[in-house]
Amino acid sequence: MAAGPTTAEKSGASESKRSSKGSSDGPSRTGTRNRKFRVPGTRALLIALAGLLLVAGGIWALYGSNWFRVERVKTSGTSVLTPREVESVAAVPVGAPLVTVDTEAIEARLREGFPRIESVDVERSWPHGIRLKVTERKPVLLMEKGGKFIEVDATGMRFATVDTAPRGVPRLVLDIASSPSLRRFGADRLLREAVRVRGELPAEIARNTRVVRVTSYDSVTLELTRGRTVFWGSGEHGPVKARVLTALLKATPKAGHFDVSAPTAPASSGS
Repeated sequence: MAAGPTTAEKSGASESKRSSKGSSDGPSRTGTRNRKFRVPGTRALLIALAGLLLVAGGIWALYGSNWFRVERVKTSGTSVLTPREVESVAAVPVGAPLVTVDTEAIEARLREGFPRIESVDVERSWPHGIRLKVTERKPVLLMEKGGKFIEVDATGMRFATVDTAPRGVPRLVLDIASSPSLRRFGADRLLREAVRVRGELPAEIARNTRVVRVTSYDSVTLELTRGRTVFWGSGEHGPVKARVLTALLKATPKAGHFDVSAPTAPASSGS
């Protein structure tokens, strides 16, 4: 009968298995560590260094060099204002890096300094310029006060006072001191109604309009050339009233008074 393995032989076999297992596991873990912490090669380092140099060079060019600095300011779109007036208030920092110019601050200074300016675009003109593109408000009505004229734009904003009335702009007369409409609507609302009426006049009639007179919300009268008058009524149904008035002026060219307050029943009279 064969004898089984001795205690020493069993111990040796177990030790051999552990040694074999350790040998197979060891290289795998070491390889993983080597792949995870691999040192970058020379080429990768050179590429990274070149990228850093490009970024640093770009920042220096924009902020530190003289290549992209403000040297000139150009203004366009002015009519009443002059480029010198605009540029003085704009206060563009000549000599500063172009990229650092605060365009929004320049726009705010111009709108605050000149209510006449409706809008302004401030643009960088690389490599050395700033452009100011101005849009001025246009008067559609004038309010006379103390020998001067207050200009009113298409939104009803009173934006400037001038010594001389611009040609072709009708005067606005608000004769509303004793009108109940003043208490109900207020002067600003009645002014906007007058602007609304003026804005809906056909071009030819607008050119011949000398005065827009408001005595109440429902009573707007136009005073045209050659002593003609038009009772417009309220500002409602303006486009229809404009078409009816155009037809009346053609049908009765010698009439002196026209009534389009009820556009479905217009009238003309006088000569």
